[in-house]
Amino acid sequence: MEELLHSCAFTGHRPHKLPWMHNEKDPRLAALISGIKNQVAKLTAEGITDYYSGMAEGVDLWAASAVLELKESNPTVRLHCIVPYRAQPDKWGADTQTTYREIIAKADETRELSRDYYDGCLLDRNRYTVDQAGTLLAVYNGEYRGGTAATIRYARKLDRRIIVLDPATGKVKPDA
Repeated sequence: MEELLHSCAFTGHRPHKLPWMHNEKDPRLAALISGIKNQVAKLTAEGITDYYSGMAEGVDLWAASAVLELKESNPTVRLHCIVPYRAQPDKWGADTQTTYREIIAKADETRELSRDYYDGCLLDRNRYTVDQAGTLLAVYNGEYRGGTAATIRYARKLDRRIIVLDPATGKVKPDA
């Protein structure tokens, strides 16, 4: 499908699974966000214009913010926010909820997959984003279990291009 060539989905860990956890002053977080921005810019230069974020805390929100920043200078870029269920951000901290709402307000599309939470809705959201995209940009620490690992396995099954960033450095992993 032609549209897959021009689209990228994001996956990655929540802050508690990253080496610095919730310490936003850790220089590794700045390196990771820089790495995400660099990859989004590189992918856009290759012709990818549609980006799919599952809008989860951590990597999904950082990636969505990177897309919106690039969109300011490149109006062909589009952000699609895929929300697994309506109350997803309700238990997050106030700052993260504000960031979430600001991203949603600036997105080109917001799709809510379910009104209510159900077992498997996060996995369904991850699969939906991969189904829309020919490329998956993943921030992945190598753990076999968890949503990020499952999303990468699903993308491999669909023969998607996968770019893996090291969470500690923000650089593309050589074995990706």
